[in-house]
Amino acid sequence: MKLKPFLLWTVFVFILTACGEKADDEKKLVPNEPIALDDVKVSEKEKESEGEAESGNGVEEETEKHTIPQDIEPAPLPQTLAELAALPPGYTGPQLFGIHEDDHPKLDELTAHLPDISGEPTEAQLNHYYNEILAVFQHDFNGPEELLAKMRFQAIGNPDIEDPRMQFKENLNVLVLLDASGSMRKDLGGETQMGAAKKAITNFVEGLPAEANVGLRIYGHKGTGSDADKARSCASSDLIYPIGKYNKAGFQTSLEKAQPAGWTPIQLAINEAQKDLLEFKGDQNTNIIYLVSDGVSTCDDDPVTAAKQLYESDITPIVNVIGFNVDNEGQKQLKEVAKVTEGTYEDVQNAESLQNELDQMKEIAKNWEKWKTQKETSLEHDKLSNSLDIFGYGTDEYRKRLDEGGQVGTALQYLYQQRKLMSGASHDYLRKRNNEYHNWIEEEYNKLKKELRKLNEKKIDEALQLLEEKFKQNVPEDRNKS
Repeated sequence: MKLKPFLLWTVFVFILTACGEKADDEKKLVPNEPIALDDVKVSEKEKESEGEAESGNGVEEETEKHTIPQDIEPAPLPQTLAELAALPPGYTGPQLFGIHEDDHPKLDELTAHLPDISGEPTEAQLNHYYNEILAVFQHDFNGPEELLAKMRFQAIGNPDIEDPRMQFKENLNVLVLLDASGSMRKDLGGETQMGAAKKAITNFVEGLPAEANVGLRIYGHKGTGSDADKARSCASSDLIYPIGKYNKAGFQTSLEKAQPAGWTPIQLAINEAQKDLLEFKGDQNTNIIYLVSDGVSTCDDDPVTAAKQLYESDITPIVNVIGFNVDNEGQKQLKEVAKVTEGTYEDVQNAESLQNELDQMKEIAKNWEKWKTQKETSLEHDKLSNSLDIFGYGTDEYRKRLDEGGQVGTALQYLYQQRKLMSGASHDYLRKRNNEYHNWIEEEYNKLKKELRKLNEKKIDEALQLLEEKFKQNVPEDRNKS
């Protein structure tokens, strides 16, 4: 008689379960019915092993996974290096390994949104899945456009260049615009981004020729990051070291004023930089500006238009942009600033990489000092191949190719072996696609390097023109229209 309540409870649970299964069946999608991927949700398969799906409090955990529509048409992979460079970067942090349990939480976080392919996916669904996981670990590859910008900068002062903007003038002025917004407090592991930036900038200016002029402007250094302080912060930008000869004590005293505080008024900094250089006209001055920022402008302004106006002024500056641990949105805006000024853009993560980027300017300054001393237009410049060695183009892109391909492969293996979220056949197909894709990337960069070697004996301006023509042929249509 004591068993009756238990039997009644068992029947009750069985009825509830059956009703739940019926409701789930009614929610199933009609085959081939078009639906947005984010709208499709299913719960994770029940674990067969006893206790495997139970949490510490005895409640079964459910993980929502997206499914892929049967009629999916996956987007094609990049067909050119320009298309590859146009892809937004994803996670590019420390390498993650599926065999290390400490890496599992991060892998789970990064792949939580991926579609469910535990069944028998079609080839199209697998190709879509590969696009999704590739986007998670997408690296920030440089394409021909970025290469051209680097090469133009390295060619400053070359007697073969006819563009007056790129010719050495009697005076060399370097103005650094440094982000002092609150996010520059970010810890890099022992020092803040601001601390790393100060160190790199100090080493940079100390290495400039004594005859060169240097200036330092900060922005976003007043107020706080609160909405109440936004107006004050967005109106803050000061030339803390006026453009002139470098004085170590004076520069260090000025640099102390750069303390992370509020919002990020990039347009204001660019507009003020134009005023700073107003008396240094481009016909007598080689003006170079470095804009350093760790993110998108947050002051409801238009840095791109301001940069274009600065570029077209009679100051005729060369504008290089450095993104310091910048996210997707920030990279997009900062790259546009560099693009409209025909300058370079580089993303850096630490003091060392920031220092390496600034050190390229030292090479230009040394050539300017030599030109100023010799007063000869026949000043020898390195060949094209040597410029590329300074850029490190081939090495950097090959490293990105290895890192990205290896990380995608690791994630696939983890999801297959540890999480059991795909079959062996699906895993093998995706691994093969990953290898083929990254082999293609390597082949494309190897082709580009061969083309550059052929151009090595040509004059720098002719080589740049030929590369620019080739770039325009291969650039994605939407970018070519912009």
